[in-house]
Amino acid sequence: MAADVEKTLVLDEPMNAVFDWSDSETPVRDALWNYYMEQNSRDTIKTEEEMKPVLDMSDDEVKALAEKLLKK
Repeated sequence: MAADVEKTLVLDEPMNAVFDWSDSETPVRDALWNYYMEQNSRDTIKTEEEMKPVLDMSDDEVKALAEKLLKK
């Protein structure tokens, strides 16, 4: 059970606590969700499908994904 908590730690952290390039207090999970919603014309089902693999990623993978998609 502890592994699950660790696995989602970065997802639940505010963007500005994880990335020095962000001043957003939005949790990483929400920032990614919002990004996918914008990309999918606000299609919740599509966005849900794209977010599912993220939930199984390691912290490092989540950081790399967020950096690739969200860093401006």
